[in-house]
Amino acid sequence: MEATIKYVDGLRFVADGSTGHSIVMDGDPEFGGEDTAPRPTELVLMGLGGCTGMDVISILRKKRQEVTGFEIEVRGKRAEAHPKKFTDINLHYTVRGRDISEDAVKKAVTLSMERYCSVKATLEGVANITYSYSVIQE
Repeated sequence: MEATIKYVDGLRFVADGSTGHSIVMDGDPEFGGEDTAPRPTELVLMGLGGCTGMDVISILRKKRQEVTGFEIEVRGKRAEAHPKKFTDINLHYTVRGRDISEDAVKKAVTLSMERYCSVKATLEGVANITYSYSVIQE
């Protein structure tokens, strides 16, 4: 796995991944950016949410759960001093569906957080990562 990051202008960069997909990053106007794209630190939180979300949905499908909606809110708190790393990250999963088993959701989230999510494993020890979930029957 690899990525190439190319400077565009201001504080805007385009990242090209080894899969052939690209993403734009930009900075805060206060520092010379134009606020046209996510900040790199936002992408860290997005990557964590995407990684664990894929795990959870895959596990729930294997458990034959009828998911009709799924959302993860990821909130990060950063240190005040540079390099302003994440100190705390909280994820809240909301699973909607028909006859969704709360035990299945709990197991899927726990498996992702404790075994499968490589982004979470990478951030572990850097930030305190907590999580919760709710199930909404439709």
